[in-house]
Amino acid sequence: MTFLVHFRLYLFNAFFTKIPFNFLRMFFVRRYITVGKNSFVSMNVKLLNLQLSKSQICIGDNCIINPGVLLDGRIDKIIIGNNVDISRDVYIYTAQHDPHSDNHEVKTGNVIIEDHVWVASRVTILPNVTLGRGCVIACGAIVTKDVKSLAIAGGIPAKQIGDRKSNLSYTINYQPPFYT
Repeated sequence: MTFLVHFRLYLFNAFFTKIPFNFLRMFFVRRYITVGKNSFVSMNVKLLNLQLSKSQICIGDNCIINPGVLLDGRIDKIIIGNNVDISRDVYIYTAQHDPHSDNHEVKTGNVIIEDHVWVASRVTILPNVTLGRGCVIACGAIVTKDVKSLAIAGGIPAKQIGDRKSNLSYTINYQPPFYT
């Protein structure tokens, strides 16, 4: 990648994602990624998007992306549905190195998070994973494979530990004027 692309990425993450006023921060965030109506991207969210394409990272309507989240859309896409709650310090990757490669090759894949998913704090989601509609990922899990709809998954690697009993009729609406 060129120097200018990396410099733009640095400026964006060093300054624009740290603006405390939601309306102003979202003004800049929406020029870099796709964000739906009534969605909230908190301060200190790190966005990696070397493609400089707004379609590389897409966030649906009524979503919350909390502080410390890393959205790594450098190679493949991250697609987040509607009414998704991503808690603090979640890392979502679309690329990782292959530990079995003699050349330290990169394995990539899209990450798709369907509607009404709740990802709890300190979860890591690896490439080529789909989180099914309404699933819940427990704190500290490492998601290496798809999680089915309405499943509750946790552990390392994440495995189903229960079923969610909800009709998923809620709409997330969190729009503070500023956030610390």
